[in-house]
Amino acid sequence: MNLVLFGPPGAGKGTQARILTEKRGWPQLSTGDMLRAAVKAGSTLGKKVEALLTKGELVPDEIVIDIIAERYDRPDCAKGAVFDGFPRTIPQAEALDAMLAARAKKIDLVLELKVDDAVLLQRVEQRIKEGGILRSDDTPETLAHRLDVYYSNTAPLLDYYGRQGKIVTVDGMAPIADVTRAIAAALDAKR
Repeated sequence: MNLVLFGPPGAGKGTQARILTEKRGWPQLSTGDMLRAAVKAGSTLGKKVEALLTKGELVPDEIVIDIIAERYDRPDCAKGAVFDGFPRTIPQAEALDAMLAARAKKIDLVLELKVDDAVLLQRVEQRIKEGGILRSDDTPETLAHRLDVYYSNTAPLLDYYGRQGKIVTVDGMAPIADVTRAIAAALDAKR
């Protein structure tokens, strides 16, 4: 099964993707993690990515799609994957659909984690209080910009996947265990 975890930055997509990997065995394909690895490696691509991430901007589609396709072709994705942070735009969703179709696969379900913007800001502020800024893009100011980018570029994916009947909405403000149970119920209903 191929899943997309959908929601604004800080909604808990990464947390739920890790739980799905642990419980169901589907690898988490986190573009954020892959892009941060490129930054850490210090490559030319990594330096370009770092400049964009620091400003909260989106990385160009062709870079992200190439990284995803290369990762998806590894053997651990044979039974599916959890797409975390991708797609973020309709052209990316169309490219993902085309990439999967070329492999006789498809997106089976889109799990929308619905979270209030004020809660997201509180989460970032709490992370800062607990351990300082974890990443260069983990500040209240950058979150505000990332939310603007999310609503203008990414939120239209709800219509895209909604027309395909693939969206299940989950209350992302619930405790983590409750979100996990709601996702498990949605997956079991889909099977």
